[in-house]
Amino acid sequence: MKKYAVIVAGGTGTRMGSAVPKQFMLLNGKPVLLHTVEAFLRAYNDLQIILVLPVSFEEQGRQLILQSVAPLRIQMVTGGDTRFHSVQNGLKKINEASVVFVHDGVRCLVTEGLIRRCYEQTLIKGNAIPAVAVNDSIRIVEGDKTRVVDRSRLLAVQTPQTFRSEIILPAFEQPYKKAFTDEATVAEAAGYEVFMIEGEKENIKITLPADLLIAEQLSRKA
Repeated sequence: MKKYAVIVAGGTGTRMGSAVPKQFMLLNGKPVLLHTVEAFLRAYNDLQIILVLPVSFEEQGRQLILQSVAPLRIQMVTGGDTRFHSVQNGLKKINEASVVFVHDGVRCLVTEGLIRRCYEQTLIKGNAIPAVAVNDSIRIVEGDKTRVVDRSRLLAVQTPQTFRSEIILPAFEQPYKKAFTDEATVAEAAGYEVFMIEGEKENIKITLPADLLIAEQLSRKA
């Protein structure tokens, strides 16, 4: 089965408090995004990457592709106004039966094992949405009060969210809605059932400066 990874890296570094976008900040001497890209390249020798970047970062993207271990397996497309539209732009490059991974570019600690497990479940069930149990106590705001939520019924959803092409491609033909927070919500809105798979606690998303420090420590232990 053909394999594609749509890697979305549209951040501008605002919450990091840096002029350098978080996907291009260095983690152990390499850009965060390069760690992400190479995890997918290592997972499968026949996997093709579609890298989605804002137009203002195309030159950085070209340089990053040249640094990778397999630049010929990577193509770059321009992102859209929202994550939905960015993923949609990436999916337009796929026109054959395949398994499609959609991944956050700044989840740079994704493992080859998780990528492969998502692929294998997708072959059987049609999709695989990695998620982990919530450890913190959670409260929901209701007006000027809050109430506790049973965390045993909650999951924190991660990427790579993985689908057969015959599910994800038609799902992204529907009009955009604000309720589309990830690819799973898009697939559900199109009438498809989604199936969870155990994610990895270390598969964190780099959003704040502290996340980069945590990622550095975790990557050294790997």
